[in-house]
Amino acid sequence: MNNAQQTKFDLLYKKHVNALKRQGKSGKTVETYARAVRRIAAYFDRCPDKLKVDDLKVYFDDLLKTHSWSTIKLDRNGLQFFYKHVLEKQWVWVDIIKPPTQKTLPDILTHEEIELIINATHEARYRTYILILYSMGLRLGEALNLCVGDIDARQHRVHIRAGKGHKDRFVILPDRALYALRHYWATHRHPAFIFPAGKTAADRHRAKTVMDRGGLQKSFKAIVASCNIHKKVTIHSLRHCYGTHLMEAGLNLRAIQKEMGHGCPKTTAIYTQLTEPVQQNTMAIINTMVNRLSINLDGEG
Repeated sequence: MNNAQQTKFDLLYKKHVNALKRQGKSGKTVETYARAVRRIAAYFDRCPDKLKVDDLKVYFDDLLKTHSWSTIKLDRNGLQFFYKHVLEKQWVWVDIIKPPTQKTLPDILTHEEIELIINATHEARYRTYILILYSMGLRLGEALNLCVGDIDARQHRVHIRAGKGHKDRFVILPDRALYALRHYWATHRHPAFIFPAGKTAADRHRAKTVMDRGGLQKSFKAIVASCNIHKKVTIHSLRHCYGTHLMEAGLNLRAIQKEMGHGCPKTTAIYTQLTEPVQQNTMAIINTMVNRLSINLDGEG
C-alpha cells in the first residue's frame, strides 16, 4: 500500500471502529469486525473502498481454503458493516458469500462426567470456576467477571452484569456454589474479584485483572482429556449441560429460559419442546441437581 492508500485506509478504518462503538457493539465484536477490514486490505495490499464484487468473490474463494466457515461468517458481517456504515454502499452478501446453515446439537456431559472433571481438577481456582459455571449455567465471561458485590448470599442469587446483549439478570445461587465461592475467595480475599489473575494468593489479592480466558480454556481441555472423556466439549458445554440437566430434572422451559438469560424461547428450545408453564420451586430443583455431585472442594490447589 503506498502512502496515499495507507492514509486513506487509516481514515476509513478509524471511521469503521468508531461506527462500531457508536452502535454499542461489544469489544469482541469491534475487534472481530475491524480484523475483517484489516485482513482484506492486507490481501489486496490497498484500501478496500474500490473493490468490485468479483474482487470480493476471489477474496472469499481464497479465504475458504484456509479458514473455517465461522471465520468466514464473521468476516462477511464485518465487511457488510464497513460497506453500509462507512462506505455507504450496498453489500449484496448473498451473491458474494453465504455460509451454510448448520444445525448441530452439542455433546452433553452426564452428571457423573461433570463430577469426574471437577474432582480431577487440581487447582482450586479452576475447580471452583467449573462448578460455578455449571451450577448457574453461566457463560464463560459472566463467571470470570463475577465480583464480590454480585453475590447476594441472603437472597441466594447472583447479579450477572452486562451479559450477552449487555443485559443484566439475576440467577439462583445454589448452596453448594455459595460454599465454594466463599471457600475459594477466602484463599485470596481480593477486594473485588472472585477469580483474580495470579499464581499465588498474594498475587491474586493484588491482581488488577481476572483469570486469563485462554489459560482457562486450555486447562479445561487438558482436564477433560485426563478423564478419558472423548466427547467434543468446551468450557461453554457446561452451560448446555446445565440447561439439559434442568430439563431432565423437570424444570419447565420458561424457567430455564429465565435462568439462562435467553432472550428468545427458541434458543432454549434446543433442550426440549416448549411446555406449558407450571409453578415449580426453581431453587429446590437447582440445589437438588447440584447437590448430586460428590466432589471435594477442600483439596489443595
